[in-house]
Amino acid sequence: MILTILIAFFSLIGLVTLHELGHFIVAKKFGVKVEEFGIGYPPRIIGKKIGETLYSLNLLPFGAFVKMPGEIGQTNDPRSFSSQAVWKRVLIALAGVVSFWIMAAILFAIVFNLGTAVAVDDETSGLVDPKVQIASISADSPAKLADLQPGDTIKVITIGEDQLVVNKIKEVQEFCNAHLGKEITLTVERGKEVFEKKIVPRVSPPAGEGPLGVSLIRTAMQSYPWYQAPWQGIVTTFNMTGAIIVGYGQVIKNIVQAQPTGVELMGPVGVVHLFTQASQMGVSYFLQFVGIVAIYIAIFNILPIPAVDGGKILFLGIEAIRRRPISEKVEQNLTAVFFSLLLLLMVLVTIKDVARLF
Repeated sequence: MILTILIAFFSLIGLVTLHELGHFIVAKKFGVKVEEFGIGYPPRIIGKKIGETLYSLNLLPFGAFVKMPGEIGQTNDPRSFSSQAVWKRVLIALAGVVSFWIMAAILFAIVFNLGTAVAVDDETSGLVDPKVQIASISADSPAKLADLQPGDTIKVITIGEDQLVVNKIKEVQEFCNAHLGKEITLTVERGKEVFEKKIVPRVSPPAGEGPLGVSLIRTAMQSYPWYQAPWQGIVTTFNMTGAIIVGYGQVIKNIVQAQPTGVELMGPVGVVHLFTQASQMGVSYFLQFVGIVAIYIAIFNILPIPAVDGGKILFLGIEAIRRRPISEKVEQNLTAVFFSLLLLLMVLVTIKDVARLF
């Protein structure tokens, strides 16, 4: 378990490090002086200077950073960040965001080559490892009370001597409808764990919920040859990005209309916990989850909020329009305020994540 948590934690750190590597590579390409490339945050544990850049490993393992002169404010150094043309600075800032999408596409390509679960209907035959999985669970439903979770695979349903080895969604539905109000036993697979749950299908469920209160999806493993997998990775990254943006739009719409969003904020502790759960489901599921997280971070990072890359791009856009940079004091103050708010939000969400775990 400890090893799994460490793998999950360092995967998250790896994402952030590769993000900073994107800034680093493009900055070097444009001849910008990079004073330090650090993994973790100071105090420094060890560092080695190669050329003009100090490569450091630091004590606080919460990310990575690239230090360039002139990131905020002006300097006289012609190789500083602030001395570059606006378009070059935009590309340097954008490189970190794009690196997340590149990582996601690569990870999805690996997943498609190894084999990944895809949705199929009940009539499809000749499948590899078909499963019936729980896609979502309704609140206060028998499934929720039985502590079932999205992603669980229903393997077998039993009542007395009557037993069903599950292969199709309609089989689960027909079995439950035939035993309404009676206790049945589900054999469930969650990652590498297989266990039993007793549950009673409701006689009169709310409209649209069904006896168990779950929506089901049938999946099967599908893989692509190495020459097709990269394209599938790119397409999936594009489609996933669009779906997440649409989801964000729906959340904003619900907030404006004072409706429940159905969204729970999650901090580093919660994300590492999800990483841990995904790793227990196998390599393909884990890599797929890392790719999805990379896309979420990319979208957040490109938002026009001071303290993230999108905020820097916003300041540069204003500079291009005004033909002079924003006041150093204004940029520093706005960045400090938003960084403090993000840090406070992270602390509050982390406290909630820890409480949820226990």
